[in-house]
Amino acid sequence: MLPMKMIAAAVAVTLLCAAGRPNIAVMPVSRMDQAWWRARFQEKQAELKRGPVDLLWIGDSITQNWERTGPEPWRNFEPIWQRFYGDRHAVNLGFKGDSTCHLLWRLEHGELDGISPRGVVLLIGANNFGHVHTDAEETFAGIQAVLAEIHRRLPATHILLLGVLPSIRSSWVTENTTRLNNELRQFASSGPSYLTYVDVGGLFRHDGVVDAGRFLDPHLTPPDPPLHPSAQTQQQIAATIEPYVARMLGDHPHS
Repeated sequence: MLPMKMIAAAVAVTLLCAAGRPNIAVMPVSRMDQAWWRARFQEKQAELKRGPVDLLWIGDSITQNWERTGPEPWRNFEPIWQRFYGDRHAVNLGFKGDSTCHLLWRLEHGELDGISPRGVVLLIGANNFGHVHTDAEETFAGIQAVLAEIHRRLPATHILLLGVLPSIRSSWVTENTTRLNNELRQFASSGPSYLTYVDVGGLFRHDGVVDAGRFLDPHLTPPDPPLHPSAQTQQQIAATIEPYVARMLGDHPHS
């Protein structure tokens, strides 16, 4: 859960957005006041400096979950990470609770300094529809800002942008997820040569309906609304994007 002062700040900025003021999704926001987040940021800085770094997974808790181990199969992600990325000098830059504004702060404070990865897998935006509460258009601007910042700092690196994953939270979230992914698809198809867009949302649907069984959240005690893919679904995501990852890295496909 976010500290009350961060929630209050997010609400205040969102109200300003509604009044025609700046969009929080494009404003770098620090979370260094949270001990666990600060420690993870510092640990990841040290890991990046140790290198080498050929691949980055950048995002929020869905990406951070690659570091989870079981014992339950639905949250045993780490063996899958090792299978697909263990020999690829890959670094997990997922931070639970981050939205585009928090990721922008990370990117501007050393997260990409001194490295030259061949590829980036970017999955961000789900939390914009949560506490930050920016709509599809505002979140789209935030993701564009993230892409621009990554490309500015890593001009030779190809970016594989994943569409925001389906969830079962509210009709507002579902509507804005669809609108956002349509905008991302159109943006990617219109041009930047450094960018490939892939929507893996079909992995979460059965007969056209988002399937709660694809998520780990219903297994928790107490259960949470379906948002985070289970380990099995995340394995399917890795397999789906593998041809693109292998192409970015110039190596052989993993399976």
